Amino acid sequence: MSIKKIFKIIAGIVIFITLPSLLFFGFIYLKYNEDLPTGKSGIEANNLATKMLNSLDYNAYKETDYIEWTFKNQHSYKWYKSTNSCEVFWDDFKVVLQLNKTSESKVFLANNAYNGIEKQKYISKAKDYFNNDSFWLVAPYKVFDKGVELRLVKTKSQKDALLVTYTIGGTTPGDSYLWHLDKNGRPISYQMWVDILPIGGLKATWSDWKLTETGANLPQSHKLLFIDLGITKIKTY
Repeated sequence: MSIKKIFKIIAGIVIFITLPSLLFFGFIYLKYNEDLPTGKSGIEANNLATKMLNSLDYNAYKETDYIEWTFKNQHSYKWYKSTNSCEVFWDDFKVVLQLNKTSESKVFLANNAYNGIEKQKYISKAKDYFNNDSFWLVAPYKVFDKGVELRLVKTKSQKDALLVTYTIGGTTPGDSYLWHLDKNGRPISYQMWVDILPIGGLKATWSDWKLTETGANLPQSHKLLFIDLGITKIKTY
């Protein structure tokens, strides 16, 4: 078989594999991509953020010291807020993550302490998991965090929505989220303009709220396009 024919076969396989993906991405991009909206900062935005916090009982969340949950049946967490530490579990790994000083975190592999050359890699992975997965759990409670910018946005249907931009912190500072709320201020969904997604304005639902043991309200279900982001085994004290 000639080199030219081999090249044609390889090119055909690549096109066969990638073309449907490119067409699908193009469809999703044209259907859902939106520019980041503009809004008005000030007391009205702050009041809407406060209304959202009140709908979820922010004081109960603030007094909650321990939160346990599993994200997508892949990563599990035991978060101790007062000590700013979290035990992160996936596969055969456990990382006792010190959120203020990650260099002091500990790694365990199959229940044995691990101090090999990839220790820092596993610590960084645990931190990234925590930043992402805890956000899907407690993001509404973070609207007044340091470095957050709030704006009131009028939607196409003339409803009030809350645009939240994180200028510092997390894994990807600069990300923005537009919260859509029900009449009581409880989150229904948000749209995302985030560094890891090439499409701006994708919407994810926030639903199946659980009233936890401490009185804090936490979501158990998200749907992003056709992807389910389930949160299970939520416990608080």
